[in-house]
Amino acid sequence: MHLSLVVMMLFFLAGVSYAEELTIGLIPEQNVFKQAERYKLLGEYIEKKAGIKIKFTILPRYGNIIDRFKADKMDGAFFGSFTGAMAIETSGVEPIARPVNLDGTSTYKGYIFVKKDSGIKNTADMKGKRLVLVEKATTAGYIFPMAYFKRHGINIDAYFKEHYFAGTHDAAINAVLEGKADVGCAKHSMFDRMARNDPGIKNKLAIIAESPEVPSNGLCVRKNLNAEIKKRLKDVLLGMDKDAEGKETLKKFEAIKFVPTTKEDYRPVFDIVKSAGIDIKTYRYINK
Repeated sequence: MHLSLVVMMLFFLAGVSYAEELTIGLIPEQNVFKQAERYKLLGEYIEKKAGIKIKFTILPRYGNIIDRFKADKMDGAFFGSFTGAMAIETSGVEPIARPVNLDGTSTYKGYIFVKKDSGIKNTADMKGKRLVLVEKATTAGYIFPMAYFKRHGINIDAYFKEHYFAGTHDAAINAVLEGKADVGCAKHSMFDRMARNDPGIKNKLAIIAESPEVPSNGLCVRKNLNAEIKKRLKDVLLGMDKDAEGKETLKKFEAIKFVPTTKEDYRPVFDIVKSAGIDIKTYRYINK
């Protein structure tokens, strides 16, 4: 069965009819089946409280979400910080809310990390090593590392023995843990989520550098979405922590609450993009 069909089946509620139906895209920040299960309960909660049918679709690649958002006429998406900044700049989407992580922040940082026993302490020690990135359309998994290496005068094509894209943040972390790469890049929130299941991870990996804080994956909607529907959607998300069922859903979603989000919250992302020498309006995010 095609993956997209499996994902859609996870979100299907038999026998329920709704006046409105929204299609919302998800980026593949982790294994797609884990991602589907994490958002399944959130979608069901929104449907129950807002009376809006939610159809989530997980995309196979980070970068695809911009093209697919336009081509498939999606109503919204939980964009990553960089794809959100791109969508704001190129499609005029409106950010409405984002989750607060279990550590109390509604932001995340990019990490550049190595195994503690690797002997790698700085960029000089990285020369000739293997680098694993996530995707060219991620802040933590590509844009921040490019800004960091540029600041240190490093061209990754010439400096590293090899560099490749893992596709998801958890895969990049596992690549370093398993010795498939010497230097890795990923978001700190995924790092912490994995460490909650395996506390030994923090004893095995050392953080070499971290980015400024950028907004966690937030829900943005198309600019011409009906205002009343937009308000209902936003009100339900922002009120989850004040409702017993909402609190239980948030717990399983691994968040404390949702907070309002605006274009201004993406300012740090635009700054990192500029530091990396990238023109966000013309940037092509195809992995090579």
